[in-house]
Amino acid sequence: MRYAVAASGSWVDPEGVRRPAGEVHVWSPGTNQTLCGLALSRSHLERFPHVDWGDVRPESGRHADEVRRICPRCDAGTGRRRDGSPRRRPTRRPPR
Repeated sequence: MRYAVAASGSWVDPEGVRRPAGEVHVWSPGTNQTLCGLALSRSHLERFPHVDWGDVRPESGRHADEVRRICPRCDAGTGRRRDGSPRRRPTRRPPR
C-alpha cells in the first residue's frame, strides 16, 4: 500500500515544489482522513499526494527539512517500529 502525507503546514523548496512541514500524518489518497483517524478538513491538514510517507522521516534525508513531529499512531499503523525498522510478523511454531 502506498501512503502519502498530510501535514499541518507547508513550505516551498528551491525548485518550487510544495513540501510538508510541522506535524505529519499518514494519508491514503482517495480518503478524507488520516490513518490515525483525523478528518483532514476539520484538522486543517494539507494533502501532499506527491510525497511518500517514507520521505518525511528525518533519516531519509529527503523531504523532512521542515517536519517537526511524526504522528506516532500513524507511524505505528504503517507497520514500522519506533526505531524505523519494519515490523516482522510472528511466525507460528509447527505442532509437535
